Amino acid sequence: MEEKRRARRMPIKLELGISELFKQDNVVIANVNEVIDVIDISKSGIGFSCKSEIPLGYYFDAKIQLPKKHFLTVLKIIRIEESDDGYLIGAEFVGLGDILSKNVDEYELELENK
Repeated sequence: MEEKRRARRMPIKLELGISELFKQDNVVIANVNEVIDVIDISKSGIGFSCKSEIPLGYYFDAKIQLPKKHFLTVLKIIRIEESDDGYLIGAEFVGLGDILSKNVDEYELELENK
């Protein structure tokens, strides 16, 4: 995926489930039941792969589990690319406060110290 993020990407291995997608106008796509493989994280969002195409501009709830901390957040789908195995998707954190972004900073320090 072409580098477009404002913050440094760090590799991570997470598996998340998306049960529903929503938009701000009360538009909901229920029963999505898609498993995604998160491949990188930054202070501004995540990159992940999945088998199904997920529409741009939709949001989903996620629990991000870092080695020493976890946090709940909302992610917005901002880009999608077709790949050999399905799709590579970029999603940005929505309303990630300073305290939560510190969790990502701490993860970055852990990676640098390994």
